Amino acid sequence: MAIEHKKVIAPTAIIKEGAKIAENVEIGDFCVIGENVEIGEGSKLYNNVTILGNTKIGRNNTIFPYAVLGTIPQDLKYDGEEVELIIGDKNLIREHCMINPGTKGGGSKTIIGNENLLMAFVHIAHDCIIKNHCILANNATLGGHVEMGDYVNIGGMTPVHQFVHIGDGSMIAGGSVLTQDIPPFCMAEGNRAIIRGLNKHRMRKLFSHEDIDFISKLYKRIFSCSAPMRELVQNELEQNPQNEYVLRICNFILQSQRGIPIKKGVLDE
Repeated sequence: MAIEHKKVIAPTAIIKEGAKIAENVEIGDFCVIGENVEIGEGSKLYNNVTILGNTKIGRNNTIFPYAVLGTIPQDLKYDGEEVELIIGDKNLIREHCMINPGTKGGGSKTIIGNENLLMAFVHIAHDCIIKNHCILANNATLGGHVEMGDYVNIGGMTPVHQFVHIGDGSMIAGGSVLTQDIPPFCMAEGNRAIIRGLNKHRMRKLFSHEDIDFISKLYKRIFSCSAPMRELVQNELEQNPQNEYVLRICNFILQSQRGIPIKKGVLDE
């Protein structure tokens, strides 16, 4: 016997004509869904969720009360151009989160990947890119154009400055203020945040002991302050031009526009 799939939409919800709601979607009381919104199969909206603009939401997302997605960017340069918010699959978006679409100056898209947890009152500004399996704790705030890799953790009450890039597997402590780029698998803390060590808890879930040891020694050489960091990074690339970890970490540092916040001997503490 075939299982019947159907939408469950509360009678008090407002769904504008043109919105595309897939099968097996639940929409709670007093939600407002704009005409250019798409919601994928299996997603659930609790009460009082607002989704507007050119917003595409994938499958099996859960969005909690008072989240506001897709309203125009908080950017005075925005002039009514067509912009988008794209959200992947299996994300948990908790109460009072606000996520804005992109702007013309930043590629016109804000993109959220898959299986992320955005806790209450998280704000994701225009043109941000968040990949997969990230956790943003309560009141974490991302300025415009922030980019985050996979498996990034941002602690509660932590603002992240515009244009900051955060590498895969990094962790930013709660109550920090992040204004510079954080390479993959680093931990940062403070106001202004600096790198305090490596996120070996995450590394142990992803890499072998041999790989962790290699990455740790690589970072010690790069962060040694024995020469300018870019010079040390170029030396590593010349000595290990095919190693995936050297390429991944060193290219991140070379591409950094905001600088890397380190102090001498940080990995010796």
